[in-house]
Amino acid sequence: MSSLSYAVDGNAFNRVPRVTGDFWLIKLLAVTMGETAADYLAVNMGLGLVATSAIMTAVLIGALTLQFLQRRYVPWAYWTAVVMISVVGTLLTDNLTDNLGVPLQVSTIGFTIALALTFFIWWKKEGTLSIHSIFTARREGFYWLAILFTFALGTAVGDLIAEVFGLGYVMTGLIFLGIIAVIAIGHFNFGMNAILAFWLAYIFTRPLGASFGDLLSQPLEYGGLGFGTIYTSALFLGAIILTVMYMTATYEPETASDAEQDRF
Repeated sequence: MSSLSYAVDGNAFNRVPRVTGDFWLIKLLAVTMGETAADYLAVNMGLGLVATSAIMTAVLIGALTLQFLQRRYVPWAYWTAVVMISVVGTLLTDNLTDNLGVPLQVSTIGFTIALALTFFIWWKKEGTLSIHSIFTARREGFYWLAILFTFALGTAVGDLIAEVFGLGYVMTGLIFLGIIAVIAIGHFNFGMNAILAFWLAYIFTRPLGASFGDLLSQPLEYGGLGFGTIYTSALFLGAIILTVMYMTATYEPETASDAEQDRF
């Protein structure tokens, strides 16, 4: 991965969004849609996990290519990549579980190690894990790799608790909501490092959103509300589009000069 800096008019611009309330809103919407869209393609459309994974991986490569071609953060390009990587991250765990028979406990440990190694190498190469300073190709590469592993890990952890431990979608969602609340309190009230808090919250919003998506889409006999994957995915896609439109209208660029305040 090149360390080439993206620059516009002599300024290096951060290529990912500021972490605000609408960021977390659309993150939850994206992960919920990732869960239901993967189920719709693989099960309802009858494509199966292998074909769905191949198609979505190709779409993800295209989305990331568009993202890397941008010279600064562009909401529609960035969030298209997030939605696609959410789907692929879900499918990665599902393939390990359903096609290869890998226990969710093993997947959880494996993706935890992969994510930790990604952060370690990122830190050794760049000296920071700050999401306020993604203005080189190498940093952005580490960023997207970390996000892929957070989605795969979040899927494994969520399925482990909801299905293997048998707690169901509602209880699983409440558990992860509580964990995120603890992280927020730790950050805002007890000085937890901002970058550490961000990545922990990013991991746990995945199973929170997935639990909510499963609750809405799954049949009543499986503990869901029975709305189905088509209507649930369409509902969240519409909400994502509206939120991206709002983000585009209110976007303020973040340059390298004010990016290095949060180092970890």
